[in-house]
Amino acid sequence: MVIDYKIIGERIKKARKENRMTQEVLAEKADVTVGYISQIERGICKVNLDTLAVIASILDCEVNTLIDGTSHLNDSYLRNEITEKIMLCNDKQKKLILEFVDLLLEYDK
Repeated sequence: MVIDYKIIGERIKKARKENRMTQEVLAEKADVTVGYISQIERGICKVNLDTLAVIASILDCEVNTLIDGTSHLNDSYLRNEITEKIMLCNDKQKKLILEFVDLLLEYDK
């Protein structure tokens, strides 16, 4: 898989919640089923561009905001993914991550 649909789904979910919208409301506005929205948000199915454009419009965001950096072929893909995960960590976890990275770099020498 070249595109990480899980990241796209996570971004849709985040934008939906920022808009204080339920899956049901988004599904109704997008003229799709709640199950389909759920599958998109979990990255289970590949959302087509037309549906993605409709969802982006409903959520008042740009399509590129939802898909930027999601290609495994894109250099920023892993950097963005790592950064997003680290931002969720507390200070103690961030310190452990730093120590682990230092160990990896030492091991590689």
